Amino acid sequence: MHQQSSFPQAPTEPTPPVECLGMTFADDEARRAYFTDKLREKLCDPEFRKIEGFPLGTDEDILALSDPPYYTACPNPFLEEFMRVYGKPYDPSEAYSKEPFAADVSEGKNDPIYNAHSYHTKVPHKAIMRYILHYTQPGDVILDGFCGTGMTGVAAQLCANPDPAFKAKIEQEWQEAGWGMPSWGARRAILGDLSPAATFIAYNYNTPVDSSTFELDARQLFADFEHKYGWMYTTRHSDGRTGKINFTVWSEVFTCPECSSDVVYYDVAVEKETFRVLDTFECTHCHAKLGKKSLNRVHEIFFDQPISDFHKLVRYKPVLINYQVGSVRAEKVPDAQDLEVIQRIQEYQIEGWFPVQEMPDGERKGKDGYHLKGITHLHHFYFRRALIAYAHLWGQVQDKSAFMRFFVQGNCLGFTKMNRYQPIQYGRTGGSQVNRYFSGTLFVGSLISEVSPAYAMTNKMGRLSKIRLPFTKRNAIVTCQSTTRLAQIPDSVCDYVFVDPPFGNSLHYSELNFFWEAWLNILTNRLPEAVMDKGRQRTLMDYQHLMALAFQELYRVLKPSRWITVEFHNSSNGVWNAIQEAIQRAGFVVADVRTLDKQQETYKQSIQKLVKQDLVISAYKPNDGLEQRFKINAGSLDGAWDFVHTHLRQLPVFVEMADQRAEIINERQNYLLFDRMVAFHVQRGVAVPLSASEFYAGLAQRFPERDGMYFLPEQVAEYERKRLNVRAMQQLEIYVMNEASAIQWIKQQLHNKPQTTAELTPLFMRELNAWPKHERLLELRTLLEENFLAYSGSMPVPAQIVAWMRRSSDLRDVIADEVANGRAAEENGTLTTTNARLITVARDRWYVPDPNRALDLEQLRTRSLLKEFATYLEGSRRLKQFRSEAIKAGFKQAWNTKNYETIVQVAERLPESVVQEDPDLLMYYDNASLRVG
Repeated sequence: MHQQSSFPQAPTEPTPPVECLGMTFADDEARRAYFTDKLREKLCDPEFRKIEGFPLGTDEDILALSDPPYYTACPNPFLEEFMRVYGKPYDPSEAYSKEPFAADVSEGKNDPIYNAHSYHTKVPHKAIMRYILHYTQPGDVILDGFCGTGMTGVAAQLCANPDPAFKAKIEQEWQEAGWGMPSWGARRAILGDLSPAATFIAYNYNTPVDSSTFELDARQLFADFEHKYGWMYTTRHSDGRTGKINFTVWSEVFTCPECSSDVVYYDVAVEKETFRVLDTFECTHCHAKLGKKSLNRVHEIFFDQPISDFHKLVRYKPVLINYQVGSVRAEKVPDAQDLEVIQRIQEYQIEGWFPVQEMPDGERKGKDGYHLKGITHLHHFYFRRALIAYAHLWGQVQDKSAFMRFFVQGNCLGFTKMNRYQPIQYGRTGGSQVNRYFSGTLFVGSLISEVSPAYAMTNKMGRLSKIRLPFTKRNAIVTCQSTTRLAQIPDSVCDYVFVDPPFGNSLHYSELNFFWEAWLNILTNRLPEAVMDKGRQRTLMDYQHLMALAFQELYRVLKPSRWITVEFHNSSNGVWNAIQEAIQRAGFVVADVRTLDKQQETYKQSIQKLVKQDLVISAYKPNDGLEQRFKINAGSLDGAWDFVHTHLRQLPVFVEMADQRAEIINERQNYLLFDRMVAFHVQRGVAVPLSASEFYAGLAQRFPERDGMYFLPEQVAEYERKRLNVRAMQQLEIYVMNEASAIQWIKQQLHNKPQTTAELTPLFMRELNAWPKHERLLELRTLLEENFLAYSGSMPVPAQIVAWMRRSSDLRDVIADEVANGRAAEENGTLTTTNARLITVARDRWYVPDPNRALDLEQLRTRSLLKEFATYLEGSRRLKQFRSEAIKAGFKQAWNTKNYETIVQVAERLPESVVQEDPDLLMYYDNASLRVG
């Protein structure tokens, strides 16, 4: 039976009383005993085990791993009490006003805290501290429902005692930005995750550690192992001295397709002088030219005692031993004595407990192909010596501190066959063979480094013993459950939310965490796992549905007017749109999107050339006043403009960049303000009262415009004052990927310079490389005629063209001379003239119309689009090529008339990827689907 005793006995020296959740205990052991009894009682309640995401494990294992109330390896029943004692009730009269944190953040991963555990993905805690300092005050409660390793909790607590250099850096940045000084002081954190492994790691990151005691315990662990199992990691040096093995290289064995002889991959494919792995090589027997794909695997059948059955695994052979003898590191080919020891190990009875669990179904199982090597159960991932060693180490730390288990757990994957032999690192031979597995995969290669415990763990012990987390109080509470239902947390109590949610199809957490969780003997409840997974038939729509439920819960528990920061990485437009749709469906309003640079590529980023910088979405929960007013004015012009007025107040006023440049704030541009207004109405089931051109015209009438951005009147003075201190505005790059982006691209070109069709055509053609196959390609002239105006020469020269001509010193002088001599007249920027040269230069130039003329154009264009949409309603066949703008116009009309069935029927005839990758189509389809059931 799996025996776990979680914490050391109470210290013999007197300890001060301990305060916890408003109660006082004689010491920490008394606190733990009291809350453990409470948790034991709760585990007996069948309803408690029905909480969504309740992990798979026995009461004994859950209790052994938990440290209540601060951490429970199940849904934490003490969350409500935690909020009652430490939270601050929502007060509508409380003054709170924050712009989004409008700065790109770059923080490296090479921090001892960050590197304490090799979890798949982490956001550097110093990056999170920047957001926490911006949005919260000391004592505020921060929620992270996808906490992973718990870096949000670390960041919240370190705000009380930050690294001096980091503190000085932040204070300087704040002063330069004119923000005053940050409020240093601890915040409290609620950390939740579906994974027992993640929550266990998060608990250890957020708990005070006695580093000196840890180092003593770790050294004793190594000494005990050496006493019992040191013989497994010894080898004889050439002079007869005994060496200590660092690692043994194992090579997969194949057969030659030509002569059927055994081929040891290391022997034929690795160039021994350079250690370069060759693509082609010769069979050592028949000298046939071979490539790896042409080889046949060799399997060996053995009686697998843990599963009481015969089993077949790919055969590996030890080919190289790296060892230490005195101060010298040496390498050798295994000799007869080494092979004898390995054979003895193969026959050795494993004494320690180890998990005998079948590997779970999932995408990694098929994609990484480990099952092709005969691996069906977790223990097949270990060579026998590694399994003996790790089982012993794991068993020895069960009656030690949780941090000792954290230490041993952090080396779990490095003991498996996933630890590939990598003799060349960063272009040079040599380098550590510790933790050389591919992060985010379960890949087993043909060359494997089997490491010794001392080699793998000694340096990690040294690094952990030097970490000094200055936590004087326990300010974080950890729960293991699904974020889709956080019933223990009351409504509107959290002051800020920071989340780094699952990345769709990038990381399959429950599969990857299976190793750690199997050793903990508590597994993830995979049913509510928000992930795309072909192995379990989990689609993008399944992922989006679960993420929407999670964001609805985060919205519910967050106080009105407060902020959520969503850190997200994915290279797929479909997943990116799904996460944005989930955020907006919950009720949040997106106010800013920036980048967060972790300064280090993952394996997948490097190999697959994915997006290197994570995106950070800043969104807010509208205040009660806006929501209440909107219920009264829903679907009216007053409701729409009330939203815009409130939204503009939430946006950054000015974002200064390097080199004395300022950023064009996307969210303040008219088309994005229109998109946010539409989304706000649609997500609340309300008809949109304005067309785009009506909105743009109304925007220009109601709000001052500067540099293509719109502001509240009281914001303009601040913008203009800061604008004087920069030399230029950064121009936005627009990529033509569909009709809508093509119109924006043309508008940008014509804003800079009114142009003729002939001038625009070659520029436009160069932009069409990314035009999708499903999108009907429109002629440039059609786009121009539907959205812009051209000067014909028979009327006054439009103001837009006159403004451009005045930028030319030559034409400017001509205009001035014509006006001065009464041959031309200016009125409201237009120019009435008979000058042949001016008319010739202006004739046939397209320009961006003023709002009133644009409204007329849009009405004509809308009628044309709706006419085309009507043709899509005919028949039931799937639509292969169409005009997306016509679909959107039809969807908008159907939405406003509550004809939701039409939206669903047409959307389901479109290619699924098109709906998923277009945020507007997805928004209408998603919300219409909810209304038709």
